[in-house]
Amino acid sequence: MLTHDESFSIYMAHGGTTFGLWSGADRPFKPDTSSYDYDAPISEAGWATEKFFQTRKLFAQYLLPGESIPEPPAKNPVISLAAVELTESAPMFANLGKAITSKSPLNMEKYNQAHGCILYRTAIPAGDASLLDLGAVHDFGFVFLDGKQLGIADRRTSSFKIKLPARTQAATLDVLVEAMGRVNFGEEVHDRKGIQGPVKFEGNELNDWKVYSFPLDKKMLGRLHFQKAAATGPAFWRGSIRVEKPGDTFLDLRSWGKGVVWINGHCLGRYWDIGPTQTAYVPGPWLKKGKNEVVILDLVGPEKPVVAGLAQPILNELHPEKDFARSHRPVVTLMLDSAKPVWTSSFEPGSALQEVHLDAPAKGRYFCIESLNAFDGKPYAAIGEFDVLDRSGKPISHDGWSVAYVDSEEREKEDGTAENAIDGQTANYWHTQWGSASPNHPHRFIIDFGKSQTVTGFRYVPRQGAGDVGGRIKNYRIYVGDNLVQR
Repeated sequence: MLTHDESFSIYMAHGGTTFGLWSGADRPFKPDTSSYDYDAPISEAGWATEKFFQTRKLFAQYLLPGESIPEPPAKNPVISLAAVELTESAPMFANLGKAITSKSPLNMEKYNQAHGCILYRTAIPAGDASLLDLGAVHDFGFVFLDGKQLGIADRRTSSFKIKLPARTQAATLDVLVEAMGRVNFGEEVHDRKGIQGPVKFEGNELNDWKVYSFPLDKKMLGRLHFQKAAATGPAFWRGSIRVEKPGDTFLDLRSWGKGVVWINGHCLGRYWDIGPTQTAYVPGPWLKKGKNEVVILDLVGPEKPVVAGLAQPILNELHPEKDFARSHRPVVTLMLDSAKPVWTSSFEPGSALQEVHLDAPAKGRYFCIESLNAFDGKPYAAIGEFDVLDRSGKPISHDGWSVAYVDSEEREKEDGTAENAIDGQTANYWHTQWGSASPNHPHRFIIDFGKSQTVTGFRYVPRQGAGDVGGRIKNYRIYVGDNLVQR
């Protein structure tokens, strides 16, 4: 492009931080981190990286006569801050505010709320153990009965049913929903948060709800009542950290669970101990000499209510074992032995997108690609991105999609989870396990559309990179049907 005098843009040139609650999500639902660094030439703190200098060196070869490239500015001052304990807490259930009465639970936007958390409360009668069906929850629903947490509804896996124990008397049911980022491209952009309903219990719809709003804005934070005691369950924590001379720093959140963090009233964004980011960038101008207030909302509870300031960010530390709902995928029974493939073929070598059209349309709720071997002869399979085509040959919306089954995925040495193959991004990818084990072919990856669809073909993007990257699928089979898995 430079040789031919073409114009182009670099995405991202600067991997800035999405402060506040506006970090988005990839499809079908995969929340982005607040630290939007993404290996950009300029880091979230404004540092020139090695990639920046290599790009600068390249551009220098194509300057016009008389042009020059200025030196990059120096880094802003960076400071470290000693660890301090946050000693005050404000439990969410003790700071509910004014209730909104509602016959049935509606999405968050219906209550004029755009972001944050929302609590739905109702009473259920005495009775035997039964299944609570929340319909759908966007995005995470923490379910409590008389204050005791029983489970978590998880949009990523469409896990919206919770078993409630037997009750000798009426009990209070609470569903605390956390809204995360919205997909900001494609048809999935219309993403309403909260309970989608209807909520059913023992086969009947639950009515007569009280709804409490936690928009996590300045007004709501100002009405919290803190106590000099440690809290259990979802709670806000408060403390102060002293600064001698302000400068940029990275708040160390490794001992915390999942939530949102503020410093001096500025929202630094979301955090989650599963990673990959374990720090929150704090710009020096948001700090002051002396006492600085830190407030942290933690929905699952910290290991230790301690924070510190680091001179370097932690952006690539994964802890899948801490994922409260996905450390293990739901167990399903494969039904492929009785199914016939609708297509059997081989991909072309290389990294280019490949579009395949079936001989005849196929219909079903589930779509399975079975990798029989890889071009490099090794036991791995990988997919950079995958789309399925409808009757008109256009990609089917990923809204409502989930991973019904995957036989192997790398979750220890890198983020090779199956959702990477359907998130709309080609920079990451699904990759079978290679860290502590290397299971062999065949590898199966099954998409759940959420409803039956007519399929005429698909688009496959191999794992990107140099020609010798592993996992590029060679021979494969495709299955489509309503009964490929049994839950």
